[in-house]
Amino acid sequence: MKRVLIANRGEIALRILRACRELGLETVAAYSQADSLALHLPLANDTVCIGKHSYLDSSQIISAAMIKNCDGVHPGYGFLSESSDFALQVEEAGLCFIGPAAPHIELMGDKAKARAAMTAKGIPVLPGSDGEVTRLDDACDCAERIGFPVMVKASHGGGGRGIQIFDDEASLRSAFEGLRNEAEQLFGNGGVYIEKWLDAPRHIEIQVFGDGNGRVIHFGARECSIQRRHQKLLEETPPPGIPVDRISGAGNVLL
Repeated sequence: MKRVLIANRGEIALRILRACRELGLETVAAYSQADSLALHLPLANDTVCIGKHSYLDSSQIISAAMIKNCDGVHPGYGFLSESSDFALQVEEAGLCFIGPAAPHIELMGDKAKARAAMTAKGIPVLPGSDGEVTRLDDACDCAERIGFPVMVKASHGGGGRGIQIFDDEASLRSAFEGLRNEAEQLFGNGGVYIEKWLDAPRHIEIQVFGDGNGRVIHFGARECSIQRRHQKLLEETPPPGIPVDRISGAGNVLL
């Protein structure tokens, strides 16, 4: 790879620019009309306007990459970075999508399927339903089996949306169909699943990155427990009270 189209803006674009420069890659900054004076544009090797409000226009972005002779597209985060359709379109155009493969994006975007995939690999998950729950009686049976309180979560939810906690069967019965309708309205998919609710957990995240050639590293752990409406407000690293050797093991490389 020699030339990368950056399909994002602001601080995100600056980070990608810096990384590309360190790797000796040329950069093309794609920008909307509203961002024509953005500070990161002069730092790129080249720029291309992709129209008005166009960071979500996959065809414009791919056309710009091909016109500017790029061989890779970096979506940053947000916008199209979690669109499996966009990743597939980039690959079908003969370009490299710098990010997860389209099937992986699709799998991780469906939390019910992601749970099943983790379970199949022997990774522990919270007690919950086996996949999506479509019938109210099945939801109540699952909740009874794992014990209240439980969470009903939208399979395609995100950003803290699409989660509701229930302490008893009566409240679950009264709200279940409304939750499925809300998930359909918010995320375009009414699928929901059930997990056991933990009253006072710690939310610890470890980011893992693989290069597609068998080399995988992690970037340490982060404390993400300070939240509002199930959405993170603050991240702290390293997490207080967790020994570093519990996180890193023998080192940063996980093989």
